[in-house]
Amino acid sequence: MIKDIKGLHHVTSMASDAKQNNRFFTDTLGLRRVKKTVNFDDPSVYHLYYGDENGTPGTVMTYFPFPNMMLGRPGVGEVGETQFAIPKGALSFWKDRFAIQGVGGVEADTVFGAKRLRFIGPDGDGFALVETADDNRAAWIGEGMSEDVAIRGFSGARFNLHDTAATEELLRFMGYERAEAEGDVTRFIIPGGNGADTIDLALLPKTPFARQGAGSVHHIAFAVENREKQLEVRKALMDTGYQVTPVIDRDYFWAIYFRTPGGILFEIATNEPGFDRDEDTAHLGEALKLPSRYENFREQIEANLESLAA
Repeated sequence: MIKDIKGLHHVTSMASDAKQNNRFFTDTLGLRRVKKTVNFDDPSVYHLYYGDENGTPGTVMTYFPFPNMMLGRPGVGEVGETQFAIPKGALSFWKDRFAIQGVGGVEADTVFGAKRLRFIGPDGDGFALVETADDNRAAWIGEGMSEDVAIRGFSGARFNLHDTAATEELLRFMGYERAEAEGDVTRFIIPGGNGADTIDLALLPKTPFARQGAGSVHHIAFAVENREKQLEVRKALMDTGYQVTPVIDRDYFWAIYFRTPGGILFEIATNEPGFDRDEDTAHLGEALKLPSRYENFREQIEANLESLAA
């Protein structure tokens, strides 16, 4: 069993409009844009990162905004809901804020004893704010949010699956423990995790498969401390039969990827070196940062990217 994963590192989704995406996460949700770079495989497209002040693993939502991309179709074989932690008592603030800002799909519910507010992003992305006690992570309050309501980071995510058995086995191998079940949803947690340490498996045997597009999660990343631990995890996964990519340098972390039995793309990402490796913390996310192989094409790349300013 793997013992080095402490919870989520980041969640990466796709969007249809960069400016709209940036406005939603910084203005509506009050997160900090901690990095403005490009898709390392397609530099004509932004890769935008939003999180807490430093882009701490377990807080970072990232997006590939492909202009005019077709909307995804929700279904099974995907991350159906990304869940953010907020302080106890903050739900009413967010309900009022979402009403003023015209956020869609807002619905209050209670899951595993926690009060939540479900909502959808600009492209139909599935989200929930979860009231969480004893979450001592520092919130980003630079967008006018107060400490008593601001998002702390992820609490976890929900996977929509036709069959949960193989994914349950994988999560246990990755260090998660079965906590409880509620209806057709089973919760797994990592004891002593990083706060973003909950995975819910929703059993939906009659639901059609998802079709990826704008609003879909592209992959979900789990955190390990460093490259040494990552290599140990990679070996353990490969010894178990998973087809895992070589280590890939993403500038702000190193990454490996593999496809799960339920069809979801998993990443294992390192906490090092972090988002401040090429920017001062006070100015994270302001300048366009490019991988070194694209630096000679900066002028052309910048000319093809739309401004994120309102």
